[in-house]
Amino acid sequence: MPVARVLVCDDDPDIRALLRALLERAGMAVSEATDGREALRLVHQEHPALVVLDVNMPSLDGWQTLERLRDFSAVPVLMLTGRDAELEKVRGLRSGADDYVTKPFGRQELLARVQALLRRAPPPGDGAAADVYDDGYVRIDDGNAEVSVLGRPVAVTPLELRLLRTLVRNRGHVLSRDQILDAVWGEGASASQVKLYVGYLRRKLEPASGDVPVPIETVRGFGYRYRTP
Repeated sequence: MPVARVLVCDDDPDIRALLRALLERAGMAVSEATDGREALRLVHQEHPALVVLDVNMPSLDGWQTLERLRDFSAVPVLMLTGRDAELEKVRGLRSGADDYVTKPFGRQELLARVQALLRRAPPPGDGAAADVYDDGYVRIDDGNAEVSVLGRPVAVTPLELRLLRTLVRNRGHVLSRDQILDAVWGEGASASQVKLYVGYLRRKLEPASGDVPVPIETVRGFGYRYRTP
């Protein structure tokens, strides 16, 4: 098994040292960045399996770094934030983060979240062997993390891609919110996030002409179903 490389981006040297020790004890390789610009450069160079990104940094903060990162990479991102407000969580998830932890964090909780994201992430460089799903409406290229709708490329976040994969993998069957939470988010998420992200995904899967129904259905009282067009 290859060693997973995690990039830790935080301007606090104590936090970086703590995370390095924690992750290396768990068998991961760790790179460090002291600001957003250095983090973007290292993602280009090293192609890490995961980025742990602090929100509050000078010059280029975590939100700006995440926005630029999503222009060229679908690497999973775990945000570190000093705020526990719900709006802060929603902002991070809507911006393309995959999970987040509030400072001060519990070491075991952070490690568990990192490991959960790594388990759900596709192996790097495995594109040649990855499957391509195509039902004539939606096309998912797992190896290149690409989605298209009726031949039109659609930009999705890693979390939205996992949600779409989960629905397509179980097409024709109704999945409850709890089942989707377990498959896409793991522990620490809420059912409201499923509704929020299904809404985002539906809007991205709408055809340009608007004359074909989006294949993600809401089954009232039960959950959601992907119905093959």
